[in-house]
Amino acid sequence: MFDSFEVVPAVDVQDGQVVQLVGGERGTGRTYGDPVEAARNWEEAGAHTLHLVDLDGAFEGERANAGAIERVVAATSADVQVGGGIRTATDAFSLLDGGVDRVILGTAAVENPDIVSTIADRYPDGVVVSLDSRGGEVVVSGWTEGTGLDPAEAAARFVDAGAAGILFTDVDVEGQMEGVRGEEVRRVVEAADAPVIASGGVATLEDVRTVHDAGAAAVVVGTALYEGAFTLAEASAAVE
Repeated sequence: MFDSFEVVPAVDVQDGQVVQLVGGERGTGRTYGDPVEAARNWEEAGAHTLHLVDLDGAFEGERANAGAIERVVAATSADVQVGGGIRTATDAFSLLDGGVDRVILGTAAVENPDIVSTIADRYPDGVVVSLDSRGGEVVVSGWTEGTGLDPAEAAARFVDAGAAGILFTDVDVEGQMEGVRGEEVRRVVEAADAPVIASGGVATLEDVRTVHDAGAAAVVVGTALYEGAFTLAEASAAVE
């Protein structure tokens, strides 16, 4: 999935525009323009992978920005992983058949774990399970509902079910530019026998190094890149 540690720019889409939320709360985000333009800019800056999330889909349970995501896939040669509102294997296959490299399942995987193996049977490297943690508990439905699941324990089970990787988001620090919690990332890394992509709280180059040192295969960065806290090149160089 990743030949070496990657810094992956986030292209979160709401109402057709790039948005970065604070703590996953609706109405807290800042807007950063057209998704296709953002994707092209990140690819030109050196991104090998792009992280696309349909925020409306995550909240409403059905894909609402499919057109914008399709345009991004068509406009870039970088790997693209897509999440948000993917609730069925049919949704996943539509994206994977259409050129998306990986689909990210959160709510659907928690509510119906068999969907992971169904997709993995056809696309062995095509499904990543998203485990979003708030207060040490996996949350779903746009981070609004608790599940009682421990992120590390859930990660191990989903890898056994066929997940090619785990996306771990620390919602408690997501979008707040206050730093990452490396120990939370490490717990999931140690439990999952697959690449772990970390997300949430990256504000400095030291945060990027912390995620790297915790054993993650990649880190998703949104607000810090859009706000110019550091460049993609600087972040990549920080762990060389």
